[in-house]
Amino acid sequence: MSAAPKPIDDIGLWFQAFLQPTVLIELGVLLLAGFLAWGIATLARRSLSLQDNHGSVFFGRRVIDGALFPILLLCLAYVARALLVQSMPMAVMRIAIPVLVSLVVIRVGVKVLQIAFKQAPWVRALERTISWLAWLAMVLWVSGLLPVLLAELEQVSWKVGSSTMNLRTVIEGTITAGAVLILALWVSSAIESRLLRNVVGSELSMRKAVSNATRALLVFVGLIAALSAVGIDLTALSVLGGAVGVGIGFGLQKLASNYVSGFVILAERSMRIGDNVRVDNFEGRITDINARYTLIRSATGRESIVPNETLITTRVENLSLADNRQWQSTVVSVSYESDVELVMRLLLEAASSQPRVLKDPGPSVALSAFGADGLEFTVGYWLSDPENGLLNLRSQINMAILASLRQHGIDIPYPQRVVHLRQAT
Repeated sequence: MSAAPKPIDDIGLWFQAFLQPTVLIELGVLLLAGFLAWGIATLARRSLSLQDNHGSVFFGRRVIDGALFPILLLCLAYVARALLVQSMPMAVMRIAIPVLVSLVVIRVGVKVLQIAFKQAPWVRALERTISWLAWLAMVLWVSGLLPVLLAELEQVSWKVGSSTMNLRTVIEGTITAGAVLILALWVSSAIESRLLRNVVGSELSMRKAVSNATRALLVFVGLIAALSAVGIDLTALSVLGGAVGVGIGFGLQKLASNYVSGFVILAERSMRIGDNVRVDNFEGRITDINARYTLIRSATGRESIVPNETLITTRVENLSLADNRQWQSTVVSVSYESDVELVMRLLLEAASSQPRVLKDPGPSVALSAFGADGLEFTVGYWLSDPENGLLNLRSQINMAILASLRQHGIDIPYPQRVVHLRQAT
């Protein structure tokens, strides 16, 4: 926009501009620009195969859901305005362009926040705040009151040390910082999506570390750039930086230790997303490694949030560091009169019949003990998918063993005790 409109002095004259015949031409041109923007966005979605893409800022669930459609419409409206402004007075375009600018700001801000913070409860309130501020700025611009309001805000000033600040500078600085942060989150989310696409295992953990470091760096650089753009002297933040350093050294050392430990875990790849680990008698599969904590999900569905410092300073059993194979066993007792070779063959067949049991190395059967009530056999086997459950596989093997032993008439003993009663003389 080349110049701000003058404040409204006569509402009647302002609405009278919409009664001119040229308004129909503006509406037709704006409608044509909408069709062109919709067509270009549709072709882009189909050519890039991005239908129903929830994780994209430009392309959403539908054509008009992403930010690409309002951006294209805004650009086409600017071009149309530049071509028509020399030949006719503008009425519709004076309102349409600020509305489209507000729509682009809302759509980009909301989509970036939804992608960067998918499940954060405060995102919805921040989205509403961005929408209200954008529409308020649009109304003030169209009515011509925005320059007047900014001039009044500039008169509200105060002195901080050797520098003088005013309310307009604070508001502009806040908006600039928010815009820079949204841009930084947008870039970091795009990098994270590209790095983590179709990646598993150790490579996933390493790329997760690179993604977290990139996001932190971009946000930090964005804040510095926003403060510089507003005119804040960054040397004045040295005292604040020293205070933060002292706070980290004393009160925030645990928090800082967790963040540093998280980057160490992701960098050295001693534990990776997807590994089965045992920490403090809690066994499960690592589902996510964040900067501060690691999320472990057990086979029963419970989730444990473990601080990263705990994973660095305490003993952790990684059951998947070498490979994903895990050994499991079950114990079976039979009577002493049973055929040992037949029992061992039946137990081996029952374990081998389960598809989840590995063939290499295959299952094994051993006469492990002479029990008080019968012979005890230990059936050992390997599996490669412990995340699908351990107890269910053991149950299936035990049921197959029980059916096989009953079919061949082999008794499973139960404890028996002989009680001698003495008669009193």
